Amino acid sequence: MNNERSETAVNANCNRPPSLTAVSPFSFTDGNPAPTFVIDLDHVITHWNKACEQMLGRSAAEMIGTSDQWQPFYEKARPVMADFVVSGVGEELVDAYYKDKFRRSASIPDAYEAEDFFRQLGESGRWLSVSAAPLRNEQGVVVGAIQVMQDITRQKLAELSLYQTQLHLEQLVANRTDQLARANALLEEDVKQREVVETQLLVRNAELTELNAKLSTAQAQLVQSEKLASIGQLAAGVAHEINNPIGYIFSNFNSLSTYLERLFAMLAAYEAAEAKVADRQVADGLAAMRKKVELDFLKEDIPVLMSESQEGIVRVRKIVQDLKDFSRVQDDSDWQWADLHQGIDATLNIVNNEVKYKADIVKQYGDLPEVECLPSEINQVVMNIVVNAAHSIGPARGAITIRTKAVGDRAVLEISDNGSGIAKENLARIFDPFFTTKPVGKGTGLGLSLSYGIIQKHRGQIEVESELGKGTTFRISLPIRHAAPEAQP
Repeated sequence: MNNERSETAVNANCNRPPSLTAVSPFSFTDGNPAPTFVIDLDHVITHWNKACEQMLGRSAAEMIGTSDQWQPFYEKARPVMADFVVSGVGEELVDAYYKDKFRRSASIPDAYEAEDFFRQLGESGRWLSVSAAPLRNEQGVVVGAIQVMQDITRQKLAELSLYQTQLHLEQLVANRTDQLARANALLEEDVKQREVVETQLLVRNAELTELNAKLSTAQAQLVQSEKLASIGQLAAGVAHEINNPIGYIFSNFNSLSTYLERLFAMLAAYEAAEAKVADRQVADGLAAMRKKVELDFLKEDIPVLMSESQEGIVRVRKIVQDLKDFSRVQDDSDWQWADLHQGIDATLNIVNNEVKYKADIVKQYGDLPEVECLPSEINQVVMNIVVNAAHSIGPARGAITIRTKAVGDRAVLEISDNGSGIAKENLARIFDPFFTTKPVGKGTGLGLSLSYGIIQKHRGQIEVESELGKGTTFRISLPIRHAAPEAQP
């Protein structure tokens, strides 16, 4: 039977167009480590290398000269990737079989790549990466197709292991949160004991600090695993992770404020009863203790410290929320009505560290309606211009003025500074990609170029006026209502 197949294969090769025979010597050898086979225009196998025999369990003798390339992979006859390449079918038919698991090759025209699981391979199935490309003769005419496979089962198992590790880290965070809740319950009980209130408060705060450090470590591990899975969402992920501990710390401060009010009420009752203590020695001891711990000062200073700490936490929560809003990814279909003033304020909050040591921000907001735009991209433009303005200001503290107004059906935004200004010969180039007047390593020259592209996408205009030694003004005009591209003249 094998002799008959081999003879058929030889005859088939003899009857094959000479163009296909011409390409075979440089593509197929038994020494090729990648499982590879070739079919001709009639979908008949012409080459089946040793690696194919080892992976798929079918010898070259029984496969060459047949159209059974589907058998090692599927229970029923159906096209494989090489069949689609030879047939030259559209992506719709390929998708009908591969269900969004394929893509066109980025480097080879008319070639496809796919990843799929094949249950029939091995004892428990295998994941394969499949690539299929056309074979052409000297005139560029397709005379067959080559299909190359790679076993990626280990990679897929590694991804599963990474997912399980992530679940473990999430469970660790939950356990640490539960420990923190129990520690808070103990703290609530301890503050009721007047005799050891100061010592117990210090001890519980130390425990809380230790638990927060452990929780932060677990959260950092979770953020790192998320970073490996999706590096493009790092900024939003960090903001989310920071928001969690801020939430329960803020809640703890509210509870602690309530407990301190009760404690102060109890102290007031004890102070009122101190004068009525019959034992003079006990009364003197209480008075000495009150003087030693500076009780009157503590009653005044503790509420101030709590208020300042709570104000700081609210400030951090606002920064985190602005960071989440600023880093949210939007596509070109996510147009929405937005308050430009709110977006400007959020952006200024994000870049505050770049500006606060250089200049004062002066806001001159006019009566501005909501604008239909891509808010995160407009925020990016504001950030680029404000940061550049801060960098242009010299040693003396300057000012950055932001004005808004509505002119007809357009919203106008002006950002002015009293910095060093821009030379006339550079004004015409500031929107060019990679053009920068900053020292090497201090700027990429992409900020204003990207900003220009964003304003163009919004069908708006961006203009600049500048004078050396006096400052620069950027003027941005945006249509209040977005017009779809097909509606433009």
